[in-house]
Amino acid sequence: MDSFSVASWNINSVRFRIDIVERFLRDAAPDVLCLQETKVVDQDFPHDAFRRLGYTHIAINGQRMHHGVAVLSKIPLAEDDRFDWQANGEARHIGVRLANGLRIENVYVPAGGDVPDREANPKFGQKLDFIDRMIDWSAGLSGVPTLLVGDFNVAPLESDVWSHRQLIDVVSHTAVEVAALARLQAANDWVDLGRHFVPEPQRLFTWWSYRAKDWAASDRGRRLDHMWASRDVAAQAVAHRVHEDCRSWLKPSDHVPIVTEFRR
Repeated sequence: MDSFSVASWNINSVRFRIDIVERFLRDAAPDVLCLQETKVVDQDFPHDAFRRLGYTHIAINGQRMHHGVAVLSKIPLAEDDRFDWQANGEARHIGVRLANGLRIENVYVPAGGDVPDREANPKFGQKLDFIDRMIDWSAGLSGVPTLLVGDFNVAPLESDVWSHRQLIDVVSHTAVEVAALARLQAANDWVDLGRHFVPEPQRLFTWWSYRAKDWAASDRGRRLDHMWASRDVAAQAVAHRVHEDCRSWLKPSDHVPIVTEFRR
């Protein structure tokens, strides 16, 4: 089958973890890799490491020590946009186009702080406002083949967390965040590819806290990383995989890569 694959990974510092990024690219060999939380300004991005592995098409939106997103590709890219959904200049989005017209939008949604209350915690309000701006954007995408990927920092379903009961009031799984993400999904009738291939209530996590002494044994995971497709793009998806093994590699991110394969 003539296909191509797109990966998404919150790497939590691309320079610090470049060794495992290179290992993943050699092992999984996606055609396109979308990174979040690169934590590096554009001029210091490790371009050469990716070019050596064939990822010669690079689009980046960086920021010193915080945030930052990048798209690395074996396929030619046309850089499309850098939306400021945070409304403060933070580097949290980059969008590209492939030659076949597919838009890939790579986003890093704010975590939202620790208290799920807009008044007590302004960061939580910023997160909800960020998603609201994405909803407005998403509503204007009708007819545009689009793949929306990244760290959404929301685990929407009960089976997307290790314990719905214990996390229902914890930021990333609160009812208000889940409702906001549902509005975003409805705004363009997005297909959640993770749950398309691994239907609920099956276990499907992409993040495990660094606080756990043994992340695999405790398995207190959440599904914070997502890949959504417009209906026409979703119809071309043939496989989806979460690379859980990367969480055990040397100097791991607390997130793991997700990869979807598509028919060309």
